[in-house]
Amino acid sequence: MRADARLNRDRIVTVARRLVAERGPDVTTEEIARRADVGVATVYRHFPDRPALIREVALGGLRQVVTIARAAEDEEPDAWNALSRFVLRSATELRVATWLSLWFAGTWADLRADPETRRLRRILMTVLDRIVRRAQAEGHVRADIGSADVAVMLAALLRPVPGLPIDRPHDGGDRTLHLMLDGLRAAPHNSRLPDGGSTVAELLDPVER
Repeated sequence: MRADARLNRDRIVTVARRLVAERGPDVTTEEIARRADVGVATVYRHFPDRPALIREVALGGLRQVVTIARAAEDEEPDAWNALSRFVLRSATELRVATWLSLWFAGTWADLRADPETRRLRRILMTVLDRIVRRAQAEGHVRADIGSADVAVMLAALLRPVPGLPIDRPHDGGDRTLHLMLDGLRAAPHNSRLPDGGSTVAELLDPVER
């Protein structure tokens, strides 16, 4: 791909992600093209239909989350700092991914079976699992949770809140994430969690129920 074509493609994906985050699923191709300063034909040349564009937006966000997780693991002095950094810095990308999964359910179902998506999800969960286990070994994270619990909590917290504008899905969202992190900390007064939490395998390969 020529450099100018690559720049156009990247700009289209960036604009599409921003507009979906701001306005939801009803953003038109024409609006995306206008904001990206390209013609509608250019958008369709790169992405023949809406599912193809949504797929690239989702994959781009997932790649960014993997990058954030790896950097947190490699650069932070202890695992608790790594976990906190991952949760707080990946929240925006994970929030958009959660919205996409709700608004474009059919496309998302196909995307979950996509080999590249599965590869990135496995990398992400492997890195997160290492961070959580190391934080537990260091005594910072309660021993009765796993990386799947962290993933499920994030997904629940980042869902759109009914009644709030799309571009402000959760007033004080950072406060909620900090409360979540406090709930993960090892503390003598922690209540015993009920059995039956999700596993990493179930998140990566959900069983039809």
